[in-house]
Amino acid sequence: MDTRHSRESILRAGTVGGAAALAATFGGLDTGTVAAQSAIPDVPRNRTLQIIGGGGGGRFTDAGIGNPYAAGATHQIGNAAIWEGLFYYSAFGDEMIPWLATGYTYAEDFSSLTVNVRKGVKWGDGVAFTAKDVEFTFNLLMTNLKLSYGADMQKYLKSVSATDDLTVTFVFTSPNPRFLFEYLAFKFDNGVKLLPKHIFEGQDPTEFLWFDVAKGWPCGTGPYKIVLWNETQKFMDRRDDWWGKDVDLGGWSAAGSLPTAERIIFVPYSDDNRLAQLMASNEGDLGFTLLPQIIKPLVEQNKQIISHSFNRPPYGYIDWWPNSLWVNTELEPWNDPEIRWALSYALDRQQVIEVGYEGAGVPTEIPYPAYPALLPFFGSVKDLLQKYPTNKFDLGEVDKRMKAKGYAKDSAGFWAKGGKRIVIEILGFSIWATSGPILAEQLRKAGFESMYNQPPDWTNQAISGKFGGAWLFGHGASIADPYYTLYLYSSVNSKPQGNTSGGGGNQWSRWSNKDFDKIIEAMNNVPMGDPRLLELFHDAMAIWLKELPTIPVWQFYHWIPMNTLRWTNWPTVLNSYVNGAYWHTTFPLMLHKIKPIS
Repeated sequence: MDTRHSRESILRAGTVGGAAALAATFGGLDTGTVAAQSAIPDVPRNRTLQIIGGGGGGRFTDAGIGNPYAAGATHQIGNAAIWEGLFYYSAFGDEMIPWLATGYTYAEDFSSLTVNVRKGVKWGDGVAFTAKDVEFTFNLLMTNLKLSYGADMQKYLKSVSATDDLTVTFVFTSPNPRFLFEYLAFKFDNGVKLLPKHIFEGQDPTEFLWFDVAKGWPCGTGPYKIVLWNETQKFMDRRDDWWGKDVDLGGWSAAGSLPTAERIIFVPYSDDNRLAQLMASNEGDLGFTLLPQIIKPLVEQNKQIISHSFNRPPYGYIDWWPNSLWVNTELEPWNDPEIRWALSYALDRQQVIEVGYEGAGVPTEIPYPAYPALLPFFGSVKDLLQKYPTNKFDLGEVDKRMKAKGYAKDSAGFWAKGGKRIVIEILGFSIWATSGPILAEQLRKAGFESMYNQPPDWTNQAISGKFGGAWLFGHGASIADPYYTLYLYSSVNSKPQGNTSGGGGNQWSRWSNKDFDKIIEAMNNVPMGDPRLLELFHDAMAIWLKELPTIPVWQFYHWIPMNTLRWTNWPTVLNSYVNGAYWHTTFPLMLHKIKPIS
């Protein structure tokens, strides 16, 4: 696609707000889509939120999949505006927000949970949303292991029953004080999406795509509907009959109000440079995360563009995905904690941040995001970090540990034993293109033969159990409670060598420790906010830090460009009501907050 033509066409189309003009820009529409699009009303540009991101290579990969549980479905390209959670959780404010529900009660022993459903909620087709939809959804998941969350529901739930239209009770197989937070609260990429019983009953949830613009499908409870969707464009229009317009939802949405964006247009992601061009020319209002090397000049050159920290470092906010350098702890030499510690001492994390991220970041000592609810746990292990200094750069310690294990540097200066070198190929995504090579060079200077690569199949290599190098990856787990990240490292998630590792999405280290497991099992029965968690966390981290199954490197940031030419009240460091990622399930909270300039 000719980038210059595309930019000019989008600008012209955006000026008049016409669907047909934008469609002409992207082309590739079939007759049915063109006919449908001709009926779409024009929306003024200053009431249109244009988002640059989603998909890849200039194409959306999920077009036409309205069923959130069908293969290929994602909430990350706008569909989060269709779904609403029983609750939302904002990690920045450490706040639980009732939404489709008004409250809940756990049994004293946490053997069950009763949720009160909000009266007056309606699906997009006008049918009442009730506790029976909640019952239906969870029973569907319990009996379909192929569906997202299916295995979890079968493991944790004994039954789910709606006693009336506004009350639903979950009975657990064992005490479960975290069930509501983990599954009923939308935050980041997590939260069970509820289905309308009157539509899905009798359908095969793995095959039913649930997309038909003429029928208004998919019709969630959220304030937006899809009016145009194919591989190259997506239009979502506000539903002026949204149930919440008559309800006071606290500081998020006052009674009598609707989100002010009348239309959301998604333009598929192709590459960072094109994204930056579209933002710089004011064609985009919100974009996918960029690297500091791109967002820094962007906010400097176009004063309308801001980041979470405006035009100053770190140009973003801490995501829930703290990064580590991972190894397979079942393979030599990584099955030895002393060698893993040697690897840690070889890394100058601050140098990587200064050079690779232009200073836009911070190292992390433990695999947790530095969020308000977790900060007490950071403080509780300061004594352990004195003994186990995970961020310390010390080549002397590298030499000491390697020599103690029988290694010596060969004629080329690389560690070897018995004539065999330790070779560390580091794998990763393009988001580490500026940091991975620096890590590899640091390891080389410390005596490890190393290089950085980004093969397309690298995650398959990592989870295979056979790859003997290292890889960069994050921890999508804890945001308010330390349990979830520790659970990633429990033995139940550690697959034997030769087996593909699932491990909750992140536990690819294959590390296990029975004493650690006992602590995690005890933590599972202690509710969030209980002071006993601090002591249990300290005990668990005493084992984890000594063993160091993965090597913490830095906090992961979202460097998201936001345009203030047409929209204001973006989430920033001065107004951190929620994270600014449109691809997370909390996207609706941002839609309720942003306001047009005029």
